[in-house]
Amino acid sequence: MAFSGSPAEVAHGIVDANRYMVLATADNAGTPWSSPVYFAHRGYREFFWVSSPQATHSRNIAVRPQVGIVVFDSSVAIGTGQGVYMSAVAAAVDAAEAEDALTVFSRRSVTHGGRVWTVEDIADAQGVSGLALYRAVADEHSMLAKDGQPDHRVPVRLTD
Repeated sequence: MAFSGSPAEVAHGIVDANRYMVLATADNAGTPWSSPVYFAHRGYREFFWVSSPQATHSRNIAVRPQVGIVVFDSSVAIGTGQGVYMSAVAAAVDAAEAEDALTVFSRRSVTHGGRVWTVEDIADAQGVSGLALYRAVADEHSMLAKDGQPDHRVPVRLTD
């Protein structure tokens, strides 16, 4: 799906149209690990997903909360793709914030044929239920400049 408009409009379109983001984490030694996760967002700055605390990316976040995120459409023709790149800090959502965050996650889940998630469906960071809700807060967004320079990323302002 091709998007047009200002860089911010294109970036909004990419994030809104895609269901998965690639979450890049690293362990304590710096060994990288990438995982696609279904996500919901609030204001293009907060990104939420549900995962097992035992998953490699979750264990990595517990020791190194700095993450990279990219959202992109993998169905476009070769050479026409565009993605939204983010650096962020991630953590399990604590119990005090879980209900509000689950409302955001559930709203998107339902629009994609999923279900409403409740506090009972997830656990705290200790993973009692086998699942936890995570949040990454993006501190910057960028896109490729598409000017022929390799990996030339330009900042995109998605939030106020």
